[in-house]
Amino acid sequence: MSQPRRIGLLGGSFDPPHLAHRALGRAARDQLALDELRWLPAGAPWQKAGQVLAAPAHRAAMLAALLAEDGADDGFNRIDARELQRDGPTYTIDTVRALQAETPGAEWFLILGQDQYARFDTWRDWPELLQRLTLAVAARNGQAPQAPAALAAVPHRCTRLDLPPLAISASVVRARLAAGLAVADLVGASVAGYIDQQRPYPGPTNQG
Repeated sequence: MSQPRRIGLLGGSFDPPHLAHRALGRAARDQLALDELRWLPAGAPWQKAGQVLAAPAHRAAMLAALLAEDGADDGFNRIDARELQRDGPTYTIDTVRALQAETPGAEWFLILGQDQYARFDTWRDWPELLQRLTLAVAARNGQAPQAPAALAAVPHRCTRLDLPPLAISASVVRARLAAGLAVADLVGASVAGYIDQQRPYPGPTNQG
């Protein structure tokens, strides 16, 4: 009997995507023995209501550029743009329900950072999410994931992803761009080139 297909889900605004995102995807691939990783750029993430994001087409294109630097991966990395096409706030549970209906029998992993895990009990229908998949939480410096009290009280499947320390965030990248500073060391050459050419962010031209 064949083993179920192991599929990871990695969502975010990716505004812009950067090298820490790629490192997290690689860690998930290797440590969870995934068959496939679905990248889910968010359309209007409810956690960031009121924040102006770069246009969906730009964020999807930058994510594609970042992943292309990994070279041929036999289709392991897949960008699923359904949340960019959904009207209204984006909720993970809606996406997970749809994906599991499309691919029955797979084993699913939701890849999170510790900050997301710490407020997971604020997500829409979070108890249902716990029943549907395993949480894979990125840990830095070997620290175990710390669940909020409400989540800790509910039995759930959770595994730790060990991630090397990378002091990179999208807000730092955007701040550098606003100051006209180089960002290639944070986002990679392909994404930096896209930003320089397409100008998805206001401010001085990026210098590479």
